[in-house]
Amino acid sequence: MKKIAAIAAAGALALALAGCSGTEAQDAQEQPQAAPAEQSAAPQQEAPAKEEPKAEALNLDGTWKSIDNESDDAWQEAVIEGDAITINWVSDGGDTKSLYWAGTVDPTDGKTVEDVFAWDSANDTDQTSKALLASGDETKAFTYEDGQISYEASAMGTTKTVRLERVS
Repeated sequence: MKKIAAIAAAGALALALAGCSGTEAQDAQEQPQAAPAEQSAAPQQEAPAKEEPKAEALNLDGTWKSIDNESDDAWQEAVIEGDAITINWVSDGGDTKSLYWAGTVDPTDGKTVEDVFAWDSANDTDQTSKALLASGDETKAFTYEDGQISYEASAMGTTKTVRLERVS
């Protein structure tokens, strides 16, 4: 009887030692598997960190006002609607508006607010030929960059770069 008990104890000891000497791969297989909900939750939490946010599409429609004015009482204001831009000289605190430019805007398809976008606007001479303070240029170069539209404006022999920011 003592021999049977000794053999049983030795067998149990051998099994215990064999169980402790398994490989990491065996250990990983023996670990309880996470529930399917737990498995799918971990990758979803990591995915946003890997994805970069998509840049907002560029849409120039709206009202833009010059930011580098020499007076609080006078500025330039542009209104862009679709493929048309109208720019006015504004004075008397906004009570007086005189046409400076009426022209075209190129499509912004595929552009984002982070892009630099430039276009040559063709003058709508039906409008500007009748306006005393309007530009007589056939085309005018415009650039959108960092939330601003810029162009050169000339009056009375002086040329200045005008920078506009959207107000609405």
